[in-house]
Amino acid sequence: MYKAAVFDVDGTIADTIDTICYYGNRSMKKFGLPEIERERYKYLVGRGYENLVKGMLCEKNAYSDALFNEMKEFYHDDYETDSMYLTKLYDGISDVVKFLKNSGFKLGVLSNKPTGAVHDVIGAFFKEGTFDILCGGGDGFPLKPDPSALLDMLKKLDVSPDECIYAGDTKVDVETGKNAKIFTIGALWGFRTREELENAGADVIASEPREIIEIVKNKNNF
Repeated sequence: MYKAAVFDVDGTIADTIDTICYYGNRSMKKFGLPEIERERYKYLVGRGYENLVKGMLCEKNAYSDALFNEMKEFYHDDYETDSMYLTKLYDGISDVVKFLKNSGFKLGVLSNKPTGAVHDVIGAFFKEGTFDILCGGGDGFPLKPDPSALLDMLKKLDVSPDECIYAGDTKVDVETGKNAKIFTIGALWGFRTREELENAGADVIASEPREIIEIVKNKNNF
C-alpha cells in the first residue's frame, strides 16, 4: 500500500520552461551569444543549473571553462532574483496534491533545481505544510539520477521504497525512481516524450496529472 508520494518540480509540478528560457537567453545575450529556441531548453534542463549552462554553451559551440564559470554564476544569481517569473502550476496538480494529502499521504518534492527556487515554487502555489519535505540541488546530495536524496527522504518520511511513488517527466527522473526501487510515474504533460519515458523504464505513464489519482486508487484499492 502506498503511503507517500514524491514529485519532481520542472515539468511535473510546474511549467517552468518559459522561465528557464527567459533567464537562459538573458545569460546568452549577456555574453554575446545567440539565443536558444524555447523547445531546445526542454532537452537541456533536468540535470541541475550547471549542466544546463554547460549545455547552452555547447549548443552554440562556445564552451570554455572560463566562460562556463562566469556564465553559471550569472545565470544562477539572475534566476534567483525572481524565480517565479513566467512560472505556472500545471492544471490538475493541485487536485492531485489535495487528494493525496486528504488520503493521509506524506508528500515530498525532489528536484535538481536550486534549493531556493524549489522553495519559491512550492511556497507560491501551496499552503505551508502541504509538503512534508523539500529537497533541491543545493541540499548536499548528488544530483538525480543518483537515488541518495530520494532514499534519505524516504527515511525521514518513515516509509519504505515499496510504499512510495515518484513522479517526474524526464529520463533522469525515471532513472532516479528505478535506482531507488520506487514505483515511478512518467509525467507526459512535462518536457519530454512518451518514447523517452518508456525507454527509461517508467512503471506507468500518465498523460495528465489527474491520472495519478486513479493510479493510486487502483493500487491502494480505494
